[in-house]
Amino acid sequence: MHNPSVLPYIEIAGSPRERGRQHGEQAVDRIRQAADFYVGLVARRGIDDARLRDLTTAFLPAIDAFDTSYVDEMRGIAEGAGIPFEHVVAINARRELLMHAKMQPDNLAPDGCTAAVVLPERSADGVLMHGQNWDWRVECADTCIVMKIRQEQGPDMLVFTEAGQLARSGFNAAGIAITGNNLESDRAALRNGVPIPFIRRKALETPHYAHAIRAVYRSPKAVANNMMLSHRDGEALDIECAPDESFLLHPEAGLLVHANHWESQVALLKLRESLPSPDSVYRGRRVLRHLTQAGEKVGFEDFRQAFLDSFGYPYAVCRPPQASSSGDHLSATAATILMRPAEGIMEVAVLPAVRPVFQRFTLQI
Repeated sequence: MHNPSVLPYIEIAGSPRERGRQHGEQAVDRIRQAADFYVGLVARRGIDDARLRDLTTAFLPAIDAFDTSYVDEMRGIAEGAGIPFEHVVAINARRELLMHAKMQPDNLAPDGCTAAVVLPERSADGVLMHGQNWDWRVECADTCIVMKIRQEQGPDMLVFTEAGQLARSGFNAAGIAITGNNLESDRAALRNGVPIPFIRRKALETPHYAHAIRAVYRSPKAVANNMMLSHRDGEALDIECAPDESFLLHPEAGLLVHANHWESQVALLKLRESLPSPDSVYRGRRVLRHLTQAGEKVGFEDFRQAFLDSFGYPYAVCRPPQASSSGDHLSATAATILMRPAEGIMEVAVLPAVRPVFQRFTLQI
């Protein structure tokens, strides 16, 4: 059985290049492990080093146009970790690369997730709660970190991410939080689309909730994705993103839940859904049921238990390591991330179906 490891915590600050070097130096082992893993995956699909350089280079104009500092930060990560620059781009654009390599969910564990927000009016102590389960390859449970990012201008951030990525899930000192989960449809990927980690990072860099929404809603995506945004003062929004169009979902009765299927009726009228995880159709409902059954007010432990639900085991909200449909690898709920942005608190459990033990990380608010 896999032994969950302690999640490393690092802090970075300074210019984009300096932040990248610090990231690379402090998380060198996990970055190299992540790079080896993803480069190995695409190599088994016939993408050699030369082709990988071409593919990763093709992402750079869109990333540079979105925010040129992100390219500089990735160069710093490569320098700090002592790995090729294209390997850092591959870690950040791994979903886009895997789709290009045609590694579909039938033979690759879906980048799943179940996410939820409880607004202050439904929270037992009046504090907004935002969390998610991240479903992915078991190997990636060993390549994650929690990272504090200090900005020279703008709020500090606390993010849970794969080592070498600029962001995945997290919140900032202004009280803005973001999580994300996979979606798929018949909409073609955009060649000039921005890989998802950069969009999530952009949402966390601003002190303004409106700017965070704009970063998610208006940015061209290379792939479809669902992103849930919240603000500690009592706002939340779910944005279902096709590569070229976004659709909004709002909380109902103080609760917002999303898994891995399209729920916007407007979206379902305009695109053909591809369901990456059949269990998605009940995972979201299971989390919502837990939160609803907690009563008029939802406590933090109620919130935690909703993400540990085992109905449909092993195809559950909280998934144990299990063989994929192809049988050549294991997938699982790699981590559960629970956030209380108003208090600057993040709790994370690695492989929670194996060992539901949470580490606590804090950001000064």
